[in-house]
Amino acid sequence: MKTYNILSIDEFKKNIGINSRLLGIDPGKKNIGIAICDENRTVATPFKTLIKNKFESLLNEINKIIQENEIKGIVIGKAINMDGSTGRSAQSSIDFANNLSNNVIVPITFWDERLSSEAAFKMTKDLNTNVSNKIKNLDKNSAAFILQGAIDYLTN
Repeated sequence: MKTYNILSIDEFKKNIGINSRLLGIDPGKKNIGIAICDENRTVATPFKTLIKNKFESLLNEINKIIQENEIKGIVIGKAINMDGSTGRSAQSSIDFANNLSNNVIVPITFWDERLSSEAAFKMTKDLNTNVSNKIKNLDKNSAAFILQGAIDYLTN
């Protein structure tokens, strides 16, 4: 099994090919938000929220999603502080990505996820949904926000 190190966004682009579905991950303390984009990398869609428990079961679920959806790369949100420095949340994303990179067969990159949760919550404010549904879907919506930012960059 070929494994990849974590790549810069530009190296990632070279490795994923032209028509490729990508997986977006918003790694949180309790939950992992998952989003998937279409093969033309036009739209990121919230997919599901995984509960963060044992890494092995999380890894099995991610590998299953990769296989079933023909995923060619993973974009992981990295929470950089507003001043550009790396804090605990960013280090947690780095640790998660390092563990994941040793166990998946697709390239991985980071995307700055500053304000992704806030943006995802605000995006749903105009929808006819209550606060508990917004909170329930926050992680996968945040993953879609992260992935959308990355695919917008990759296609331009």
